[in-house]
Amino acid sequence: MELIFTGPRHRGRPVKLDCAPKTKILTRGTEVTVNAFYTSSRIKQYVKDGRALRIETVVNSLDDLRCQRRLPHLDELLARARAINRRLLDAERAGQGCVLASPAFERIAAPTLTGDGSKTPALRFGDLRVQALPGALCTTMLAVTAITNKSLRALMTGLLDGTDYTMSRASYDLARLRVNGLIDRLPGRNLYRLTGDGLRFAIFYTKLHDRLLGPLLAADQPPAPQPLRDALHTIDFHITKYIETARLPQKAA
Repeated sequence: MELIFTGPRHRGRPVKLDCAPKTKILTRGTEVTVNAFYTSSRIKQYVKDGRALRIETVVNSLDDLRCQRRLPHLDELLARARAINRRLLDAERAGQGCVLASPAFERIAAPTLTGDGSKTPALRFGDLRVQALPGALCTTMLAVTAITNKSLRALMTGLLDGTDYTMSRASYDLARLRVNGLIDRLPGRNLYRLTGDGLRFAIFYTKLHDRLLGPLLAADQPPAPQPLRDALHTIDFHITKYIETARLPQKAA
């Protein structure tokens, strides 16, 4: 929310928030309204008349946008408010447009050869360490500070539940991310930034693993909704009954 409201910083770290950004979702029938709060301001999203997505940015304090008061600064306030809407749409567009085209997925998930004949190491989907990598790359802080060996080690150690993640392992992972075209090294510095494919890789791998495969494999247990668990139980019951019925003649013989 700090990045959406104030934008990325060109130098240094982002200002530490003195608030806890939160999101509130309101549902009226099939209509859903999403409110995202930042200090005393908020962004409201909803579908207008069932036809188009509408975004309303409500600024209750000009300090949230670092804008001065009085009418002479009205144009600046409007420009910053519109920039908030644009950054929010950009973030949502990146999250929705994360599908990797088949050639890109094959290049990343399987070993390939580069133009000079060298081997590109695979980033196999489902591997514990590989799944932690896109989780680390999805951290919004890296969009501001770029990626370093040290920052990657700190994030990966947390994602791997304290497993020893050494400097050499981080160097190896940065190298294979770079060779696969997922990050670029900034000239003359040990800093890396995500490429377009890198952003799609990070979101696609985490979404597919955490939001699809995980819930589907545990859909018969809480916190899955009760109607879904009942439906799966019914399917399982009928399939088991059908198999048992089909095997009755064999058992009788």
